[in-house]
Amino acid sequence: MQPTFQLVVFDMAGTTIQDKSNVAEAFMYAMQKHGYPINKDQANKVMGYKKMIAINDLLQSNYPGSIIESENLINEIHDTFIETMIDFYEHSKEILPMESAESIFKWLQDNDIKVALNTGFSKLITDTILERVGWHDNTLIDFIISSDEVENGRPSADMIKAIMKATGIADAATIVKVGDTEVDIAEGRRAGCGLVVSVTTGSFTRKELEFYGPDAIIDDLSELPSQIKNVVVAN
Repeated sequence: MQPTFQLVVFDMAGTTIQDKSNVAEAFMYAMQKHGYPINKDQANKVMGYKKMIAINDLLQSNYPGSIIESENLINEIHDTFIETMIDFYEHSKEILPMESAESIFKWLQDNDIKVALNTGFSKLITDTILERVGWHDNTLIDFIISSDEVENGRPSADMIKAIMKATGIADAATIVKVGDTEVDIAEGRRAGCGLVVSVTTGSFTRKELEFYGPDAIIDDLSELPSQIKNVVVAN
């Protein structure tokens, strides 16, 4: 029997924070600046991953042998990416939560379900986003973690395991994972989450998400309660 859900772990950019290809464009700019241009499709393939890993994968996939040429190359591109993202998140008028995000956080807490955020961003970028949207001390969010606060980022389950420890959740089957990318799905599966939900508000289309087999695909966070209720009723 499926235990009652106790926690929902949400991704940030593209899931709870609006992303109009801003992250992909930052990857493109950083790679271009250092002489390794990529296109948006190539950038979108690494959405959700820990950014150092994403840059490594972009170089390996599109410029074999480039990393051997410079041991500092990944760090240099990553530094440019961080600077670009922080500047964007500090100044752009496009930095907004998804319209349904806070109402869904409240619904979850009203139903005794904890809310956590995790992300492939570093803590420095995460804190900049949270400050900008007013979520740093938001009582509707129980825990927040960034990929550089654990040994391994997605698709490893390290971040979810750290959230479980911090929130006192013992059984991963009582966790819902929500995200907009393939690597969010993989993270939820590796952690053993009881429900893995994809949203079409980020960089992956419904058709692309279907290929990776989430338990459900929704077009807006407002659809999440019905997915949670359906699983509980079905069990």
